Amino acid sequence: MSAETLVSVFIIIAMFGFFALSLRKAYKFAHMQIHARLDLYPVPKEGAGRAAYGGSYMEEPEWWTKPRKINRVSETVDIIKEMLFIKKLFVHQRSLWWASYSMHLGIYVMLGWSVLLLVSVAWHPAWYVAVVSIVGIVGFALATIGCALLLVRRVFDRVLAKYTTPLEYFNIVLLLVVLLTGAYSWLFVASPFTVAAQVFTLSATDLPPIVLVHFVLLGIMFLYIPLSKMSHYVGKFFCFHKVLWDNDPNLKGSTVERRFEDAAQQPVTSPWSATKPQSASSETSKG
Repeated sequence: MSAETLVSVFIIIAMFGFFALSLRKAYKFAHMQIHARLDLYPVPKEGAGRAAYGGSYMEEPEWWTKPRKINRVSETVDIIKEMLFIKKLFVHQRSLWWASYSMHLGIYVMLGWSVLLLVSVAWHPAWYVAVVSIVGIVGFALATIGCALLLVRRVFDRVLAKYTTPLEYFNIVLLLVVLLTGAYSWLFVASPFTVAAQVFTLSATDLPPIVLVHFVLLGIMFLYIPLSKMSHYVGKFFCFHKVLWDNDPNLKGSTVERRFEDAAQQPVTSPWSATKPQSASSETSKG
C-alpha cells in the first residue's frame, strides 16, 4: 500500500472519528449527574417577559401551585447567539472577541467549504468550482488571521499570558500549522478539487510531500480536538442549557428531586486534596 493510500485512509478514518468522538462526549455530558445548583439570572427561558429584567417564576405567590411559563424560542435564540457569534465574549471582552470570532468564523466557513469540496467530487461545473474556491480562500484567511492574532495576544498580553498554559499554546500552534500547510498546499502546490477526488476514491498518487504532511496533521487534529478542551463546541450547549439556565424547581416527586437522590447515592470518586483536620491542641485552643 502506497503512502498516498495510507494517508487517504487515515484522513477518512479521522473524519469519521471526529464525529464519533464528538457524539461520545455529548453522550457523556448528557448523562452526567446533576450539577450543584446555582440559580443565576437572567434565564432566557423565563416566560411572561421576565427574562428581559432577570425575573423568576418564584416572584409569583404560591408559584409551586401554578404551571410554569417557559419561552423556548427565547432560549433557543440566546444559545444560537452564543454558539454562532460568541455573544458573551463580545459583551464582556470585545478586544479579544475580534480575533476569537475571526478564527471561529473561519472554521465555520471551512467546514462548509469541506462539504462543498466533497460534493465537487461528483459534481463540478466551472461556476461551482469558482464559488467553492472563493469560500475556501475566505475561510482560510479568517481562520489563519484569527488564530495568529490569538497567539500574539496570549504571548504579549501580560495578564492573559499568566493564565495561558503550555497546552493552550500547543492547541493554537497545532491549528495554525494545519491552516498554514493547508493554505500553502491548495494555493501553490495542488488543486484541492483534484486531491479531494483522489483521496475519497482512494486513488491518490504522487501527492506532494507538503500535502501528505497537511493531511497527517489534519487527521491528528480531527482526532485530538474532541478529546481536548477545544471540544467546547459540544460542552457549550450543556453548560448553558443544563447548568446556567437550569432553574427547574426541586419539588416533591419531581425529576429534579429524583436526580438529586440518585446523585446522593453515588460513591465519591474524586480524591480529597485538602489537608486533613487536626485535633485541637493546647496551643491551637488558646485564645
